[in-house]
Amino acid sequence: MIDLLLILAIFLIAAFFWQLRQMAENSRLFAEREAAKQNVQMLTVAMSSARPSFGGNTGLCWKANFILEFSTDGIDQHQANFTMLHNRVLSVDWPVFPEPEWEQAPTNRGKIGSCSLRR
Repeated sequence: MIDLLLILAIFLIAAFFWQLRQMAENSRLFAEREAAKQNVQMLTVAMSSARPSFGGNTGLCWKANFILEFSTDGIDQHQANFTMLHNRVLSVDWPVFPEPEWEQAPTNRGKIGSCSLRR
């Protein structure tokens, strides 16, 4: 009987860990979409807190708060907060930030360095 309970406990811990990883991946996709909508450069996304909660598809899931760091001109840094319940965004809190001074906000293309060949 103890072996069965131990296996069940390990399974539950693995399932909760898998849910947290899935939330982290979905939060990154959401943050990229929101940064593109706001015309800002996304810097990082980090989970600030997570706790078990009721809701979602399985009944018991995670409610997590995330911090989105972004820049409007490539120099400054601002933070937005959003809350997710399982894979659903509950709320987004954007700070007041200035619009970029040029036409397009900076974008992160994944190139190393700031110089590139331009034609």
